Amino acid sequence: MAKWDWLTKPHTPYNGRFIGRVLIKAALLFVLINLAFALLKPLPTLGKLSFYNVIVLGRDRLPYGESPAQDYSLSLNNLPAMFASHEISRPKADDEYRVILLGDSSTWGWLLENDQTLTAQINVAELRTDDNRRVVAYNVGYPIMSLTKDLMLLDYAMKYHPDQIIWLITLESFPREKQLYPPITQNNAPIIRRLIDSYNLNLDPNDSRLVEPDFLGSTLIGQRRAIADLFRLQLYGFAWANTGIDQNIPSDYLLRASDFDEDVSWQDYATPQSLTENELAFDVLRAGIEIAGDVPIVIVNEPMFISEGQNSDLRYNAFYPRWAYDAYHDLLLNTAASENWQFIDLWNILPSADFTDSPVHITPEGARRLAEGLISLIESAP
Repeated sequence: MAKWDWLTKPHTPYNGRFIGRVLIKAALLFVLINLAFALLKPLPTLGKLSFYNVIVLGRDRLPYGESPAQDYSLSLNNLPAMFASHEISRPKADDEYRVILLGDSSTWGWLLENDQTLTAQINVAELRTDDNRRVVAYNVGYPIMSLTKDLMLLDYAMKYHPDQIIWLITLESFPREKQLYPPITQNNAPIIRRLIDSYNLNLDPNDSRLVEPDFLGSTLIGQRRAIADLFRLQLYGFAWANTGIDQNIPSDYLLRASDFDEDVSWQDYATPQSLTENELAFDVLRAGIEIAGDVPIVIVNEPMFISEGQNSDLRYNAFYPRWAYDAYHDLLLNTAASENWQFIDLWNILPSADFTDSPVHITPEGARRLAEGLISLIESAP
């Protein structure tokens, strides 16, 4: 029985040297893991691993949340994770004619339920193409106005093989200074720089707003918030699947302004003056058309609220003095005609009652009316 003596033999207690070696090895392992994380930059790959479209339903729109606990969603900057959570990442069916809608928060559907958005209004029409494919619209709009933000999302969305692209635009997305304003562009610096270089965009690749993490910021420690967001997005998927909620819509909100001061300023312009293509990001719009390639792309000048209140002779709405929007409008019409874009001008098609808390956010009825105009574009597509 001597071979079992170790069961009763007193053990030598761990000494300081042993504990020290364990701590040193643990510290070295921790350093190596952080070093490997910084060198491999695995977040894009990790973002593609998703519960969505596998365990839970894919989202109807890209995740965005100002109050995650109430929205069952959150804002993050990981494009693979955002698209992996979206229904567009499902395999494309053989009989599917896939349409993607790009644009700002009005396209995304601010203050709208998922079944009230533009894409929902298009899908409920159950359209068929001439060759009997099912028209399925996907919402790739995203809040915050910037054509460059839209361009980045379009560039990524092309891997999902759209058959048609509808890009809703408005003047507020055009100013040069606003192109790199959205956090999602600032935190995807390598993609933005590639787009600037590939399409010769009139943007500064060294703009200080573009976030370039240092070595520590690229480690597991530095990226802990981004990693946590990936996990939270997966967990919110269960609440989304059970409730269909991805936006906490208040029961009441402050209505868009109708009366204005005698103020005609816009952006950095205090007084009316001419606007040129150099000041507005038409080159970004052209880059989007180039990215689309053989896929038909329709540019839509989206509807906006037109006030009839105090000083409405000076301003269309809180966003736009008349001189600025009219200058943009003329440039857009002339450019679309000269470059033979597929273009539709819907800026004034909705009554004032169809707008909610901003000059571009629309009611469910407004979305229905606008969708009717977009359906005609889809039906006329080659």
